[in-house]
Amino acid sequence: MKKIFSTVLIATVGGVSAVLIERQFLSPSNSHSQLLDYKNETPVHFAANYGSAASAAGVDFTAAAEISVNAVVHIKTTIQDVTNNLAYDPFRNYYFNQPQQRTQQASGSGVIISKDGYITTNNHVINGATKIEVVLNDKRTYIAELVGADPQTDVALLKIKESDLPFLNYSNSDNVKVGEWALAVGNPFNLTSTVTAGIISAKGRNINIFENDPQNGMFPIESFIQTDAAVNPGNSGGALVNTNGELIGINTAIASQTGSYAGYSFAIPVNIVKKIVADLVEFGTVQRAFIGVSIRDIDAKFGDEKKLKALNGVFVNGLNEGGAGEDAGIKIGDVITKIEGNSIKNVSELQEQVGKYRPGDKVNVTLVREDVEKVVPVILKNKDGDIGIVKKEVKETTSINSLGASFETLSKEDMKKLGIVNGLRISKLTQGKLANAGIKQGFVITSIDKKKINSLEELENLLKDKVGGILIEGVYPNGVRAYYGFGI
Repeated sequence: MKKIFSTVLIATVGGVSAVLIERQFLSPSNSHSQLLDYKNETPVHFAANYGSAASAAGVDFTAAAEISVNAVVHIKTTIQDVTNNLAYDPFRNYYFNQPQQRTQQASGSGVIISKDGYITTNNHVINGATKIEVVLNDKRTYIAELVGADPQTDVALLKIKESDLPFLNYSNSDNVKVGEWALAVGNPFNLTSTVTAGIISAKGRNINIFENDPQNGMFPIESFIQTDAAVNPGNSGGALVNTNGELIGINTAIASQTGSYAGYSFAIPVNIVKKIVADLVEFGTVQRAFIGVSIRDIDAKFGDEKKLKALNGVFVNGLNEGGAGEDAGIKIGDVITKIEGNSIKNVSELQEQVGKYRPGDKVNVTLVREDVEKVVPVILKNKDGDIGIVKKEVKETTSINSLGASFETLSKEDMKKLGIVNGLRISKLTQGKLANAGIKQGFVITSIDKKKINSLEELENLLKDKVGGILIEGVYPNGVRAYYGFGI
């Protein structure tokens, strides 16, 4: 895939807006129904002449375009970028980093998915933002709350305080067929309310743009819908819809050597999106399920080596001890061909299908063993090897009055990204000694007076009876390390 697409660029910057539309275009009155029902199997609906052999000129896109434009928003983000400025302190005889903060603006698109203001977008559109602004098509503007985000699927969920908004109904991306018409809606190059049309050119595409690190709990799901509808920087987070104006995907990336549209774009299937949204609304974190097998794609050479009669499906070449697959009786050498009746052609498609479920869900796995097809019921498990719901990691916070700051602990993933093994992040900064010293919000304190800080308790104990000068060391979100010295 990397040989075909030399450069895959995530489209950022742009967005569209939303305006109230006639109720006949909207979904049922309960706007939370599609947010929480992650197993909803709404069929795809087509326009009257959708399946005909007519040319593009014979297909009416106007109704779908009107619905979509009115439910896609423009997302503007503010990002505080910290730059390094080396300075010398003659009183303590050391050099230190005096960061300078710059404000950067970026933007993308988002899709309203409930009348009470839930909006889905890409994680990369809002990642690192200190302020998220949502602009509707009638130019009303809101500051959005980040409900949650999942970097492993590049899905994020926002919320604005409003009611009776137009929104897009979920379709069923499993039913989308190659060759069907689709519309992409977004704000490429800040050209608001832009609609482009194309066909679904492929499904189950893995273009290797998400980090894959199983040892640190990173299990990305890449099974994109590929389309030739024109998508450019700014379309990220926008809608990919069918001709009935139903959401089939979230536009996420383009394949390009120039940074602009070059013929192919990629969208996250809506069945994955609605599962992530349901998890974030109900649990605050994603409930990721696993079969507990190691798998690989099947090609002609591998099929000959294993004497396989068919090349469809994925080959099981390993089992996790105590995993769901082992418990269900799946064996090494089995070929998985379907999940809940949905055909599996490659690893990406299997990950997409399993990614629609939660730990504890039972799925029927169709497999071929010694040329005999079998259906095996499998109860999926979580990353810890059980069927329980994973609780959201609650970050412990505290405030120390004299410093004028609140602190929070970091996750292992956060520390890995920063290249540190300990530290506390400044989650909120007000007037106090830290702000007066030039420290900015988001700074991670790793040590005080050369003593490592691992917990809030250690921070409080170290500062409780502290007098005189203090040296704080740490790192900013962009990796810039900094040192601050001031009187306590």
